[in-house]
Amino acid sequence: MGRASAPRRPDSSTRRAPRAASDPSAPWVAPRIRVLCGGEIALGPGKVELLEAIHGSGCLAAAARGLGMSYMRAWKLVETMNACFREPLVTKERGGKIHGSTVLTPTGERVLELYRGMEEASREAMAASWQELRAQLK
Repeated sequence: MGRASAPRRPDSSTRRAPRAASDPSAPWVAPRIRVLCGGEIALGPGKVELLEAIHGSGCLAAAARGLGMSYMRAWKLVETMNACFREPLVTKERGGKIHGSTVLTPTGERVLELYRGMEEASREAMAASWQELRAQLK
């Protein structure tokens, strides 16, 4: 438990790594930040992708389907995240007229915002080195 599925290279619709819109095959760099809590990965690229999918759909099952993972896998990732933070990142309401919902808490929304900010700061910090390295690629 605690490991997200293998990340996929982001397409032009994701916020992970900005790439030149004119050349989607251009080399790119994307930091892979992992926040560790004890022996668990509290937050990483896969879990952040799951949080964004939950935020977008309001449904854990739909978020899991959209990411190509089972509901149980998604639920275990949510449980790990919730256990690692002082306050839950995700809450789930069962049943009812709308068949339940899954939403990010205010803490979950803030953690997501902070993580994306860390990714952006990482890209900015490595920009000069990335340009030099990129010049060495075919």
